[in-house]
Amino acid sequence: MTSEIVTDLAPSGALRAAINLNNPVLAQGTAAEPSGVTVDLAREIAARLDVPAELTCFGAARDCFEAVTTGRAGICFLGIEPAREAEVAFTAPYVLIEGVYAVPDRSPLTTVDDVDSPGVRIGVKHGSAYDLFLTRTLRHATVVRGAEGTLEFLTQNLEAAAGVREPVTEFVATHPGFRLIKGRFMQIRQAVGTAKTKRPQTTRFLHDLVEELKASGFVADSLRRSGQSAAVAPPA
Repeated sequence: MTSEIVTDLAPSGALRAAINLNNPVLAQGTAAEPSGVTVDLAREIAARLDVPAELTCFGAARDCFEAVTTGRAGICFLGIEPAREAEVAFTAPYVLIEGVYAVPDRSPLTTVDDVDSPGVRIGVKHGSAYDLFLTRTLRHATVVRGAEGTLEFLTQNLEAAAGVREPVTEFVATHPGFRLIKGRFMQIRQAVGTAKTKRPQTTRFLHDLVEELKASGFVADSLRRSGQSAAVAPPA
């Protein structure tokens, strides 16, 4: 630990962390009282820097991305995607979550590959990791962006909705007439990020600390306490 690392991440004297409350695997609770693995990680990073943690909660990953790239936050917790790596330096992932599709029961789509077909419209949350991934990889299907992928799916009578497995599973369970497509279309590698303008030793500090917290069981314990079944990422 050096004073330069502290200054890089906490120039105001506190570590400002951007928390995405819209991903229930990573954060739960309210803006006033957030909890979950990203909250625990933010507080542990702040403790290692010997500064207080200031948690700023957002409702979308794109807002967390903007906060860290504009200097409003020192760190964020986002899925690793090429579109973000131009401006954000990521650690190796600390947890792996899955992107899945929901479709109407009557849909002829039965596999992940079936969804990437001409005429298929997929509802996604604008700026999410799976929005970026599908925009980059789909060859035939069309992405329809909105505040929530499942909302666009319902209101626009789309052929499919994309999202993180846990909330999409809950959506299907509470909306008769819809089903999950078996398997995943992507594995989302959730990592700690900071602006790419930071010193190399700062990004190395974050990388090494994440590896330590994975190896020690810190990440697994945090996920378990928050009721999540997502897998801890393997060592980098």
